[in-house]
Parts: sequence; C-alpha cells; structure tokens
Amino acid sequence: MKNQSSRRRFLQLTVGGIIGLSIGSKLLVKPAQAAELPHLSTDDPQAKALKYVNESTKGDSNCNSCMLIEGDASAAWRPCKIFPGKLVNAKGWCSAYAPKPA
Repeated sequence: MKNQSSRRRFLQLTVGGIIGLSIGSKLLVKPAQAAELPHLSTDDPQAKALKYVNESTKGDSNCNSCMLIEGDASAAWRPCKIFPGKLVNAKGWCSAYAPKPA
C-alpha cells in the first residue's frame, strides 16, 4: 500500500507541475508588441543600402503592397521581414520591394 500511494503522489506532483509550468509560462512570457518596436530611420545603414524612403515616389509600389510587410494592414507603421526589429512606414519603399501576388 505504501508503494502504491507514493506512486500516486508522484503522478499527482508530475501532472500538477506540468500544468503549473504551462500556465506560468503563459503568464510570464509577454509577446513582443509591434508598438514597442522603433521606426526604421532613413539613416539606418541597412535602410541606406536598400534605398529605403518613408514616402514612396513609385506610384502604387509601396511597403503596403509588398509581400515582405507583416502585421495589421490598417497600421501606418508595420514590421518588415527585411528590417527585423523595426517598423517601416506602410507608404514607404525600398529596393527589396516585391509586389504581393494578385
């Protein structure tokens, strides 16, 4: 009987620990918010290399219509796969521009 109760206690503690870790990790880990990221500066070395501008002069070719931009389509500043950790102007443009497929 002693062996059976310690086995039961072990299983209770294991299941409780797994549940506790799962819930705890959800509460402690805060996902990065787009609002927390800095805006990409035209003075940034990578921005200069890719000829990034905040206002496109290429008609409908802008970051908003590029397949590399991410995030909420209604946001003025959004994350871009080319400039990780920074937000680009949805009206901007760079030489890595790739139009979204129709």
